[in-house]
Amino acid sequence: MDKRSIIHMFDPSPHTSPFDINFAVDAEFDVIVPYSNVKLEQINALVQDVIFSRSPAGVRKTGIFIGGRDMGVAMGMLEQAREAMVPPFQVSVLADPSGAFTTAAALVACVERELKTRHGGNLKGSRAIVFGGTGPVGIATGVIASLEGAEVSLVDHLTIDTALEAATDYNNLCGANMRGTYASSDADKARLVSNADIVFCCAKAGIQVLNASVLGDAKELKVAGDVNAVPPLGLEGLKRHDFGRELEYASASNGAVGIGALAIGDVKYKLQHVLLDALVEENETPLFMDFRDAFSKARELV
Repeated sequence: MDKRSIIHMFDPSPHTSPFDINFAVDAEFDVIVPYSNVKLEQINALVQDVIFSRSPAGVRKTGIFIGGRDMGVAMGMLEQAREAMVPPFQVSVLADPSGAFTTAAALVACVERELKTRHGGNLKGSRAIVFGGTGPVGIATGVIASLEGAEVSLVDHLTIDTALEAATDYNNLCGANMRGTYASSDADKARLVSNADIVFCCAKAGIQVLNASVLGDAKELKVAGDVNAVPPLGLEGLKRHDFGRELEYASASNGAVGIGALAIGDVKYKLQHVLLDALVEENETPLFMDFRDAFSKARELV
């Protein structure tokens, strides 16, 4: 009898995300097993229960998903899972806390495409501002862009201390080179966007980050991406399905364009399915996938 596919979903939060469970269902795993309140020190035992309870044929049909909301915790769990494997009983693992890795990968890949096709540029050397930069998606976005050579500023909406701490922590963890700053007013935002090549809007749903007045100061802006699909959207004048549409309020003379949340979401949706499918593909060695793998695949998809 053919072995059924199983995905074990480890989540340090009190509840496993319905968002992640729905994706696992749509990826057509036969069995979906969610775990909540998982601690880092429990990963070794959980992983070894997973790998030693199935035959080699069963192991090949088994995957592990790591969720939660904290990028650092998820990456720690991913590394613990890697260390717990005992050949030939090994399974592939995907970390995507709060969907941040796949969302950020899709966002940066979409922005990169428009930067290349519309402006003949690339991420390296571009000045990038990440609003909502201290949340899961914002941090992952900043890390990916920084590792590709962009000059990244993570923006917190309240204090510079929070932004500096996030930049320092994830520079150390991921080898990035980000700076932290804050913007508590439209004047602060206007100052930041005045010489930005790229704007990433990763703030909470339903928050307008940049209004028409602030966008009017974005004189060097080339591409802006917004992941907020809940009104009011993050950038005034940008629509959810826009992909490369000229931003009507930006004053940049070189044709600044925007990418809306549903255009980015379409790439994110396809990307997460590709990565979930990879968990139970016939791989010679197990995969341990994080934001780097997500971005590599997102580039292919766009």
